[in-house]
Amino acid sequence: MGNPLKKLAGQTVVYGMGTIVPRLLNYLLLTPFYTRVFEQGEYGMITELYAYVAFLMVLLTYGMETAYFRYASQQEDEAKVYTTSLFSLLITSGFFIGMMLIFSRPVAGWIHYGSHPEYIVLFSLIVSIDAFCAIPFARLRQKNRPGRFAIIRIVNVLVNIGLNVFFLVVMKHAHQQDPQGWLGMMYNPDFGVGYAFVANLIATLVTLVMLVPNLVRMRWRFDPVLLRTMLAYAFPMLIVGLAGMVNEVSDKILLKYLLPDPATAMAELGVYGANYKLAVLMTLFIQMFRYAAEPFFFAQAKEDNAREVYALVMKYFVVFGLLIFLGVMLFLDLVKYFIGPDFRGGLHIVPVVLLANLFLGIFYNLAIWFKLTDRTWYGAILALGGALVTVVVLFSLVPVMGYAGAAWAHFACYGSMMVMSYLWGQKHYRVPYDLKTMGLYTLLALAIFGISQWIKMPGMALSLGLNTLLLVGFAGVVWVKEKANHIKDA
Repeated sequence: MGNPLKKLAGQTVVYGMGTIVPRLLNYLLLTPFYTRVFEQGEYGMITELYAYVAFLMVLLTYGMETAYFRYASQQEDEAKVYTTSLFSLLITSGFFIGMMLIFSRPVAGWIHYGSHPEYIVLFSLIVSIDAFCAIPFARLRQKNRPGRFAIIRIVNVLVNIGLNVFFLVVMKHAHQQDPQGWLGMMYNPDFGVGYAFVANLIATLVTLVMLVPNLVRMRWRFDPVLLRTMLAYAFPMLIVGLAGMVNEVSDKILLKYLLPDPATAMAELGVYGANYKLAVLMTLFIQMFRYAAEPFFFAQAKEDNAREVYALVMKYFVVFGLLIFLGVMLFLDLVKYFIGPDFRGGLHIVPVVLLANLFLGIFYNLAIWFKLTDRTWYGAILALGGALVTVVVLFSLVPVMGYAGAAWAHFACYGSMMVMSYLWGQKHYRVPYDLKTMGLYTLLALAIFGISQWIKMPGMALSLGLNTLLLVGFAGVVWVKEKANHIKDA
């Protein structure tokens, strides 16, 4: 693979400890937990409200992470870039908290949560603190301190999980046994899913405390000229991020308005959200790759063989993405137990969501062309085009197909963004991607998935045995072909 790819692979694994391990803990523990302690409609509330959080997180960071990476690598005084970014996020996050404290009731009524304005306050605090912490986390990545990065992320998740269990199991049980006891009196049944949000807020505050050393050991300097330059670079990335969030979370927000039966809409949203989580391995792979790849791509751009390296990165990314797709789908009979029995009626959307997320990962690889050439407005146009596709497909298919239409909206959105980014990128920053080999691997993976669906073995043991052979067969074909290519290139 060559030294640059080994370096990227190593960084991906290390940053994965800070991204995939916490999110896996969340998934392996909280998703099964929530889908068993909450009803479908209650889990639908969690799915919807966290969709708003994802959207607001992009709005409140407004592309400053990418701008920080760009200018920290260019400026001699990296510390000034860091503190200028921090000061900007501190002001905007503080302003957002103030506005939400004032207007929590109108906002709650607007999104049909009028009886729980406290949810709006909790979420405004969570997302504002998370947005401010984005730059300290980015600096840990930029300074190659993945160990501290991982520890803080993992502590956050462990605190969150522990508090969820305490609030929703220990306190709830104490209330049921003795409502007048000191612990039972602390539990309010009407607060419902709000306890999940309180646990999240406390975990977020713990994260902020752990990042304090990264904040107080600095000589704070603010450069308004530098900030204007960074904002000019970041603004198109904000458009990309907002449009990306429309692509990613608009389905969770709009489903309750688009589904034909309002009476069951929140329950269907809960089922959709739970099954969407079964594609989490693909999502985690993409996220941990992005954490390592963004600084790597900018650093690699200085090398003579940068474009060849980018092409190899893409090919191996596709290979690992297809392995995840097959790993989930060939063993779905086991994977499905991560969600409660009441939520398994939506398993048919899982392959669509997996492929859609693979397309998104490929788009992130392709996006390096407009970041390196400072044509970030092209990224904004691509993301806005994807958002338009998402909205059109949602409004067209969800009333007819139900929540399955939302899965196909993701597929159409990320597929179109991937194709358009490739076509534009090859005009402005040509990279010799090995389309033939990647296409062959993709067809092979889809064929193997089709075979697994066509051949129905009696009993789970035989079925899993066959699917294991199919997965090993795919990996073997890739291994043999790549080894032959390596020998030929040598």
